Amino acid sequence: DKLKDLLELLPEHDLPEDLKSKYCKRCVVVGSGGILHGSELGHLLNQFDIVIRLNDAPVQGYTDHVGNKTTIRMTYPEGAPLSEHEYPPASLFVAVLFKSVDFNWLQAMVKNETL
Repeated sequence: DKLKDLLELLPEHDLPEDLKSKYCKRCVVVGSGGILHGSELGHLLNQFDIVIRLNDAPVQGYTDHVGNKTTIRMTYPEGAPLSEHEYPPASLFVAVLFKSVDFNWLQAMVKNETL
């Protein structure tokens, strides 16, 4: 019931046009474990068609190692980046909801309520 009520609050929407038109020949998922620190692979990661970043893995200050391209950022609500600079305008933010509290978070966001 909670999910049904929440879905009724959300506007109908689709993927952004620029993302729908992308051809994903080479995609990469960049995690947040820090394994890339010191790798200097940023230039290589930026060459992928689609770069999916997980959780709140920082980009700023680490671009030599992790690149600076973000097509999709996927995270749990509590792992969402706190800085507006970690939400590039050309990327898509995907909230991964699975716990009851996650649905409360989304409802508060949509209704502009304090959680």
